[in-house]
Amino acid sequence: MHTTPTSTSPPPRRAGVGDHLRHWRQLRRLSQLDLASEAELSTRHLSCVETGKASPSRELVLRLCERLAVPLRERNAWLVAAGFAPMYREHRLDDPSMAAARRAVQHLLDSHEPWPAVAFDRHWHMVMANRMVAPLLVGVAPELLQGPVNLLRVSLHPGGLAPRIANLNQWREHLFARLRQQIQQTGDTTLAALLQELLAYPAQPDDVAKHLDGEHPGVLMPFLFHTPNGLLHLISTTTVFGSPVDITLQELALETFFPGDEATAAALRRHLAELTTSAPG
Repeated sequence: MHTTPTSTSPPPRRAGVGDHLRHWRQLRRLSQLDLASEAELSTRHLSCVETGKASPSRELVLRLCERLAVPLRERNAWLVAAGFAPMYREHRLDDPSMAAARRAVQHLLDSHEPWPAVAFDRHWHMVMANRMVAPLLVGVAPELLQGPVNLLRVSLHPGGLAPRIANLNQWREHLFARLRQQIQQTGDTTLAALLQELLAYPAQPDDVAKHLDGEHPGVLMPFLFHTPNGLLHLISTTTVFGSPVDITLQELALETFFPGDEATAAALRRHLAELTTSAPG
């Protein structure tokens, strides 16, 4: 499945390139002196750009974006605000020009079986998944699976996976920390609104969660998930493209899950065998 990447228009307060510069400099917690030093220009010139007294060249806009680690989508907004044409293109994953990238993603997902793996966009909407993901979503409220499936919403909503996550409170805090870091890095208002929505979802009751309080089994945060075939103990890694110049690819991430114990590994292998046996011809 795929979704069309959604765009978030920058707030009016960032209409000028100086407004963008100030916003991202403050987001990165850099003084004008620090940024000027990193970008190899005078503090006075940087101040003039930020206040609108000077117009930056295209090269300077891109240099500042690079030093501030501004996402490609926002770099286009900087360029337009400075009077230049946008530089970075955005294609759907099913666009012919994205065929090689889509094949790479599909290969990673398929080769990860029998472990679950999913690809998602910047707002955590599921874009692609391997065969091991759908069984985990059995029993999720139908309305959560309509349209773009938001992985955070599906995970933490009481009509989603939340009732089956054994360490829900720990997993919630893990996801919240990741989301807060993403908001800090991108300044995305849609993600900020999503965080507020997720915070309102109920946590695990104290009498259920108390036996896990303070525990972090192993060296990674586990995802402990109840299934009809027993408790799955999963750990995960996140993969991104190393050098994207397309907005969609920069915003795409792959979450790959691995078994945290032998019982989980055996259960997942059995399930893949069942899927393969029941597949048509």
